[in-house]
Amino acid sequence: MESVVDSGVKKMEGEAMRKNQTLICAPIMADSVDQMLILMQKAKTSGADLVEVRVDSLKSFNPRLDIDTLIKQCPLPTLFTYRPTWEGGQYSGDEMSRLDALRLAMELGADYIDVELKAIDEFNNALHGNKSAKCKLIVSSHNYESTPSAEDLGNLVARIQASGADIVKFATTAQDITDVARVFQITVHSQVSGVPIIAMVMGEKGLMSRILCPKFGGYLTFGTLEVGKVSAPGQPTVEDLLNLYNFRQLGPDTKIFGIIGKPVSHSKSPLLYNESFRSVGFNGVFMHLLVDDIANFFQTYSSLDFAGFSCTIPHKEAALDCCAEIDPTAKAIGAVNCIIRRPDGKLFGCNTDYIGAISAIEEGLQGSQPSISGSPLAGKLFVVIGAGGAGKAIAYGAKEKGARVVIANRTYERARELAIVVGAEALSLDELSNFRPENDMILANTTSIGMQPKVDDTPISKEALKHYSLVFDAVYTPKITRLLREAQESGAKIVTGVEMFIGQAYEQYERFTGLPAPKELFKNIMSTY
Repeated sequence: MESVVDSGVKKMEGEAMRKNQTLICAPIMADSVDQMLILMQKAKTSGADLVEVRVDSLKSFNPRLDIDTLIKQCPLPTLFTYRPTWEGGQYSGDEMSRLDALRLAMELGADYIDVELKAIDEFNNALHGNKSAKCKLIVSSHNYESTPSAEDLGNLVARIQASGADIVKFATTAQDITDVARVFQITVHSQVSGVPIIAMVMGEKGLMSRILCPKFGGYLTFGTLEVGKVSAPGQPTVEDLLNLYNFRQLGPDTKIFGIIGKPVSHSKSPLLYNESFRSVGFNGVFMHLLVDDIANFFQTYSSLDFAGFSCTIPHKEAALDCCAEIDPTAKAIGAVNCIIRRPDGKLFGCNTDYIGAISAIEEGLQGSQPSISGSPLAGKLFVVIGAGGAGKAIAYGAKEKGARVVIANRTYERARELAIVVGAEALSLDELSNFRPENDMILANTTSIGMQPKVDDTPISKEALKHYSLVFDAVYTPKITRLLREAQESGAKIVTGVEMFIGQAYEQYERFTGLPAPKELFKNIMSTY
C-alpha cells in the first residue's frame, strides 16, 4: 500500500507538490482488455494515482488470463471491481463466478478489490481466511435513490467495518445539495476514528463531495478520463480535478467558495477564480453549487469554511433574506450577487452586477459624443429585458447614469413592479419588437433567453434591432448569442456577457481574498470564450 501513496506523493510532471494524500482513481471501462490497457496508459499520463478496472464492462472475459495481463501491464496500482446489475453494474451472470474472479484478482496481485456489502459474507466464507496481505479489501454500498440520515450512514459504516473491510466505501445520491453535508460529517468522524473511507454523493448536486475529499479526509475520489464517460453520475474528469480544482493543493484549511444557481454547470466562475487563486497561492477552491433552496443551503453550510459565494439565476433576490447585512446599493437594487461570510459567521451581501454591466456598456459606447453628465448613457433610452436580479441591477445602474429606462418582461406585472421602484416605463416582452419610439436606443438582455442549450432563442425580432445603437447580452455561454449576432448584422455595437462577467468578478475576487484583482489574468483566462 505504501507504494501507492509514495508514488502519488512524488512530484508529478507539470504538477506542484501535493498537500494531501487523497488519491485520484480513474475508472477504466472498455469492451476489451486491449482497450483497457490503452486507457490505463492514458490514466497514467493524465495524473491519476490508480485505476479501477471495471471487469463488468468487458464483452468477453477469461478471468485468469485477462486479470493477469491487466495487473502485469498496468502502469498504475489496480482496483478490481466486478459490479453486478443489482448494485448498478453490468454483470448479470453467476454470482459464484463473479466472486471467484475477485478472489483471483486478489491472488494475482491486485492492489485493491471492491466487494459489495451485500456479497461480503459469501465472499469471506469462500476465502477461508486466506486473504492476501498485499491486497486491500474495499467493501462498498451504493444507494441510487437518496442519501440516508447521518444516523443511518453511521450504522452503514459500522456494518461495513464489521465485515472485515480494510477500506469503507459508500456512495449515495443527492436529492438536494444539503445531503452532502451528512456525508462530510461521516467522513470526518471516520477519519478521527482511523477508518479509511471513500464517501461519494452521486449526481450534479453531489459534485462537491468528489472535489472536497482532501479537505475532509477521504481516501480517494474518482475522476474520469473523458467528459461524459462516467462509471457513476456526477464524476468530474481527472483533468478538471487536477487543473480546474487544484485538487493536489486542497487540505483541511482550504476555504470553500462557489457559484450558487440553478442551472449552474455552464458558469465559467470556477475556471476564473481557481486559476486566479492558484496564481497567488491563495488557499481556496471555487465550485459549481446547484442549489434548489438558498435559505436551506446557508442554514446547512454555516461554518466559516464556506467563506464566499457568487449568486446567479434564480437566487439573487431570495439571497437578500439570508444576509444579516446588505450593502446599501444591493438593498436599493433588491438583489445580491455576492455573499461573504464574516468572521462572526453571519452573511454580508452586495451587488457587483451593475458595476460590471454598466461599465462594459459605457466602454462599448465610448467614441460617442460625451454627454454633459460625463456618462455616454445620460439621456439615452435604455431598454432592459428581464425583471429578475440582474435586470434590477442594470436598470438601477442605468438610471444612476442618467438614462431613461424601460423594463420589458414576459410577465408585465413584474416589469411594472420594477419600473415603479426604479422610476421607469414598463412593457410586456411581446410588445418589445414593436417598441421603437426613437433610434439609437440601448438594449440589455438580462434573462437566460439564448443561453446554452437553447442557442436559437432570442428575446426580440431582428427587424427591431436596427433602432438600437448598442445591444448587450448578459448571457455568455455562448459568447455570441443569436441576439448579439443579429444586432451586429443590424449595425449595432455589441457588448458580450463575458465583459460583464469579468467586470463584476473584480470586486468579488477582492472581497473573497482581500487581494487586488488580477485584471489582466481575468481577461486572459476569458479571452478563449
